[in-house]
Amino acid sequence: MTALADRVDALDWTPLLDELDRFGGAQSARPLLEPDECRALAELFDDDALFRSTVEMARHNYGAGRYRYFDYPLPPSIAEMRARFYVKLLPVAREWAWRLGRPAPWPDTLDEWLTMCHEAGQVRPTPLILRYGPDDWNALHRDLYGELVFPLQVVIGLDEPGVDHEGGEFLLVEQRARAQSRGTATVLRQGHAFVFTTNERPVQSVRGWSAAPMRHGVSTVRRGTRRTLGLVLHDAE
Repeated sequence: MTALADRVDALDWTPLLDELDRFGGAQSARPLLEPDECRALAELFDDDALFRSTVEMARHNYGAGRYRYFDYPLPPSIAEMRARFYVKLLPVAREWAWRLGRPAPWPDTLDEWLTMCHEAGQVRPTPLILRYGPDDWNALHRDLYGELVFPLQVVIGLDEPGVDHEGGEFLLVEQRARAQSRGTATVLRQGHAFVFTTNERPVQSVRGWSAAPMRHGVSTVRRGTRRTLGLVLHDAE
C-alpha cells in the first residue's frame, strides 16, 4: 500500500463507524490530508483538462455554487483514496443490507464494483470538487446516478473553516417514520474525512429494522471560499 492508503487505514475507524451507525454521518478525529495537500487538490479545480463536466448549481435550481466531475483517468491520489475507502466501508454496506433484508451486490474491490457499474451503463466517473463562495449553498439531495448504488460516500474539507470561510456547514437530514425529520450540521475540518450515507440507513424500532431516507446538502456560506473533495463510490449513467 502507498502512503494515502495507509492513512485511510489509520483513521479512527471504531468510533467513526459507531457514530456513522447512530447518525448516518461521522467525521474523522484526525486529518487524512495535510494543509498543503488540501491546497494542491483545491487548485485542481481550475485545470479544465481534468474534468468531464461542470455544473453551475443555480442554473439547475440545486442551490448556488459550482462543482466539477473528474474524468478518467482520475488523479492518482484521488483514485487511491477512493479505492481504499471502498474497502474500509464495504463491511458496513454489507451489514446494512443484511439488516434490511436486501441483497449486498458489492464485490471485494472497487475495480470489480466499477466493472459492474460500467457493464450496467454507469460509465462516467463521479469524484468531484465543489466550490462555494459568499451566499452559495447546496440544496438537500442524494447522489444516486443509476440503478447501482454504493450506500456510503466520503467528503473531505479542503479549506479551513473560520479562516478561509464562515458558514457552509455540511447538512444531513433524516426522514423518520411517523415523526419529524432529524437534521445534523457538521463543520468540515480541513483535511478531515466525513463519511455519510448516500441514500438511506437502517434504523431499529420495536418492529425491527427499517430504512430511513437521508439527504445531504450545505448551508449558506457567509464569507470566503469553501471547497471540498467528494468521493462517490459508484459511477454514473
